[in-house]
Amino acid sequence: MPKYVYDFAEGNKDMKDLLGGKGANLAEMTNIGLPVPPGFIITTDACRHYLEQGEEPSDMRDEVTAHLEALEQEMGKKLGQADDPLLVSVRSGAKFSMPGMMETVLNIGLTDRSVQGLAKQAGSDRFAWDSYRRLLQMFGKTVLDIDGDLFEHAIDEAKQAKGTKNDLDLDASDMAKLVEQFKGIVREHSGADFPQDPRVQMDMAVRAVFDSWNADRAVLYRRQERIPADLGTAVNIVTMVFGNLGADSGTGVAFTRDPASGAQGVYGDYLQNAQGEDVVAGIRNTVPLADLEQIDKASYDQLMDIMATLERHYRDLCDIEFTIERGKLWMLQTRVGKRTAGAAFRIATQLIDEGLIDDDEAVTRVTGAQLAQLMFPRFDETADAERLAKGVNASPGAAVGKAVFDSARAAELGNQGEAVILVRRETNPDDLSGMIAAEGVLTSRGGKTSHAAVVARGMGKPCVCGAEELTVDLTKRSFTTPDGTVVDEGDVISIDGSSGDVYKGEVPVVPSPVVQYFEGELAPDSDQADDLVAAVHRIMSHADERRRLGVHANADTSDDAARARRFGAAGIGLTRTEHMFLGDRRKLVEDLVLADSQDARQRALDKLEPLQREDFKGIFAAMDGLPVTVRLIDPPLHEFLPDLTDLTVEVALGEERGQDVSRQRTLLDAVRRLHEQNPMLGLRGVRLGLVIDGLFGMQVKAIAEAAAELRGEGKDPLPEVMIPLVGAVQELEITRDDAARVIADVEKEHGVELGIPIGTMIELPRAALTAGQIAEAAEFFSFGTNDLTQTAWGFSRDDVEGAFFSQYLDRGIFGVSPFETLDRDGVGRLVRIAVEEGRATRPELHLGVCGEHGGDPDSVHFFHEVGLDYVSCSPFSVPVARLEAGRAAVETAGSDSR
Repeated sequence: MPKYVYDFAEGNKDMKDLLGGKGANLAEMTNIGLPVPPGFIITTDACRHYLEQGEEPSDMRDEVTAHLEALEQEMGKKLGQADDPLLVSVRSGAKFSMPGMMETVLNIGLTDRSVQGLAKQAGSDRFAWDSYRRLLQMFGKTVLDIDGDLFEHAIDEAKQAKGTKNDLDLDASDMAKLVEQFKGIVREHSGADFPQDPRVQMDMAVRAVFDSWNADRAVLYRRQERIPADLGTAVNIVTMVFGNLGADSGTGVAFTRDPASGAQGVYGDYLQNAQGEDVVAGIRNTVPLADLEQIDKASYDQLMDIMATLERHYRDLCDIEFTIERGKLWMLQTRVGKRTAGAAFRIATQLIDEGLIDDDEAVTRVTGAQLAQLMFPRFDETADAERLAKGVNASPGAAVGKAVFDSARAAELGNQGEAVILVRRETNPDDLSGMIAAEGVLTSRGGKTSHAAVVARGMGKPCVCGAEELTVDLTKRSFTTPDGTVVDEGDVISIDGSSGDVYKGEVPVVPSPVVQYFEGELAPDSDQADDLVAAVHRIMSHADERRRLGVHANADTSDDAARARRFGAAGIGLTRTEHMFLGDRRKLVEDLVLADSQDARQRALDKLEPLQREDFKGIFAAMDGLPVTVRLIDPPLHEFLPDLTDLTVEVALGEERGQDVSRQRTLLDAVRRLHEQNPMLGLRGVRLGLVIDGLFGMQVKAIAEAAAELRGEGKDPLPEVMIPLVGAVQELEITRDDAARVIADVEKEHGVELGIPIGTMIELPRAALTAGQIAEAAEFFSFGTNDLTQTAWGFSRDDVEGAFFSQYLDRGIFGVSPFETLDRDGVGRLVRIAVEEGRATRPELHLGVCGEHGGDPDSVHFFHEVGLDYVSCSPFSVPVARLEAGRAAVETAGSDSR
C-alpha cells in the first residue's frame, strides 16, 4: 500500500520525485541537525491521484490525521487551539523549482477564537490580527479564487484613512477592522463564511495547492522551462514561525554566493518585522543581508555557519529562506539556487578549486543554453547614453525595447514581434506571460531575491529591480525620474542587468567577450580577459577532452566556414549548393530550365560549373585539412525562377505596352510547367539529378576540380559528396556511379587521387527503414532531421508552425516543437533503426546529423546515445554543441559507472 505522508525525519534530499524539492530539502536540513520548524509532507503520488481521480487517495486523510496528531503532541498544542493555537503553513513544492507559480497559505489554524489566544501568547494584539488578516487574504485569493485586488484595495483604503503609505502604521484596531472587511469579501464572493474549523482550512488549502499544479501560470512556466506536466507537486505542512513579532524578528532570503555574478560573499535580503512573502513579493524594499550583523549579530553569525554547512553539504550555490522569531533563527527552505549563465561558469570553476567537485562534474553544472546566453552582445560602455536611473543588477544582459506597463500588453506586442521591456512596481506570478514575451524586466521595488529577479534569472532575461528613483504610474502607463523626465508606454528604453543601469532610448551593443574568445580575438590568460572568459575556457577545454561526438558546422560560404573553424568546428557537415544559384546567377538557372536541347542545357551547365568551382575552392581552403560535406542541389528548380504572379503581371503589362516579352513568356510557361501542388514531396533532390541530365554531374565536377586545384597548390581539401532525398537504394546506386565516373575523370586529368567519399542524406522514413540496403551503396549517412521530421509527422513546416503549433503546445500535445528538439519517440526511433541497420551492413559507416537539431542541447544528448560520429549545426551554435557533447559523454560515463 503506498505511503502518502512523510515526516521530515523520514525523508532526504534524494527523494525529490516523491517529496518535491522543498520537502526533500526540509527533510535533509532536519536530518543534519539544522533548526527547521517541525512538519510533514504529502507526496506527489497523492497529488497525481487527486488530479487524475478528482479526489484524494482514500488513505491520505487518516495518514494526515496521524501526522498532525504527532505534530500537535511534539509542539504541546493543537491546531487552532483557542488559548494557544498551533498554526501551520501549507506550501507547494514540486521536484523542480517553480518560484511563485503555485500556492502557499500561511497561518492556517487562526479563527475568531484562536486569534485572541495568539494575541495573548505573543503579547501583541496587532501581530495576532495582522496574522489573521494575512490568512484571510491568502486563503481568499488562493483557495477561494477571489480577486486579490479586492483585499489590496481595502488595505489601501485603510492606509489612506490613517494618512499613511506604510502597512506598519496600521495598529491592532485597524487590523481587526480589516479582518471583518476581509471576512465580508469572502462571504460576498464565495457565497460562504470563512471556515472556522482549522482542519477544514488545512484540507481546503491542500486541495488548492494540488489544483495550482494546473493553474495557467504554472502550465506556462513548465512549458517555458520544459518541466514535465505529469510530475505533480508535494504539499508541505510546516509549523509556523513568525518574523512579524516586532523589531527582534524578521525574515530573509540568502545565497551562499552571488547568483548574478558567482562572486563569493554575503548576498541576500532581510526585512525586519515581516513574513517571508513580503520579501519575495518585493512589496517593501529590504535591507542587504550584511546589515543583519548590526541588527542581530548572534542570528547573523549562526546563519553564516549554516550557509557554509549547506554549501559544503550540497556542494553548490544554495538559496536559503529563513525567519528570525524573537532572536531564534529558523530555516524554512533551501535548494540549489538558480543563477545566471555567467555565475554558473564561475561557480563551477570555483568549486573545482575548493575541492568540492571535479572537472567532470563541473561540465555537468553548466549548459549549452547558458553558454549561448553568454554569447549575446552587451552594451557599449563608450556610448553616449542618457542614464535615467540605477537599480539592483538582478539578472545580467543587455535589453532594448519599448516600455510596456502590463503583462497582457507585453505578451500581445511580443507575440507580434515587437521588442518590449516590461515595467512594473513589482512583479507577481500573474506577470509570467509578459516576462516571457519581454526582452527584459524593470521594477521600482524589490531586490535580488524578489519574484522578478528569481524568475528572470531562471529564464536568462536581463532584469533591473528596485530602481527606487523611478515613480511608476500604472494608471498613466508611464514612469517619472527624479529630474522630471517622463517615459510613456511605447518609448524605447535600454536596461543593463549587469550594472543595474536604465537608459533612455536605444544604447548600441558590442560583441560579447565570450564570442571574442571563440573568435580567437581574446586569449583567456590575457590582461583583457575577465574571470568569465577564463572560466568558459576551462570548462570548454575539459568538455572537448571528454566528448566522443565530433562537432561540424553548416556553412555555405567561405566566411561562414572560416568562422565555424574559429569556433571549434572539426569540419563542415552541410554545404547547401542551392544557395550558390541565387543573386546574379539566377539567369543561368533560367537558361538551364529554358534549354530546349541537350546542347543548350550543357552550355548552361558549363557556365555554372566554374562559378561553383570557385565557391567550393573558397570553402575547402577555409577548412583545409578538415572534411567538407557538400549536398548536391536539393530544392525544386521552380524556386530559382520568378514568382508566378509577378511574372504573369510582367508579361501582361509588357504585351499591353508592345514590349518584347518573349523570354518572359517562355519563362512563364516553364514556371507553370514546373508548378507542383506539394513541391516538398515533388521533383527535388536525387529525383532532380536523375531527371535533368548533367546537373549533378556538373556539381560533382566542380567539387572535384576545386579539390584537384587546391591539391596542386599544396593544400589538403577533404570534400565529401552527399546526395539528398534518397528513398530507394537504386536511386543512390545510379547517382553514385555517375558521380564516381566524373571524379575518376578529374583525377585522371589532374594526375591526383582525391578519394572523395559519396554518401546520402537520410531524410525520408523509407530511407531510414531500408538503411541496411542503402548502406551497401553509401559510404556515409547524414540525417536531415528537418525533412525527416516533416515527412514522419506529415507536416509542411512552413504551413503548420503558424497554423496550429501554438495550440498543440498549449494543449500539451507537444512539450516543445519537434523542429526545435528531436522527437525521440518517433523521428528518434527512425534514426536509431537507420543507425543499427546501416552499421549492420557496413560497420565502418560514418554517421552524422545536419538538421537544425544538431545544435539543440537535448538532441545532442540523443545523438551521442545512439552512436552518431558527429553533429553539424550553425557556426554560432558550434560551442554550444561542443559543450553539450562533452556533457553527454560525462553523464553517460557516470550512469555506466552506477
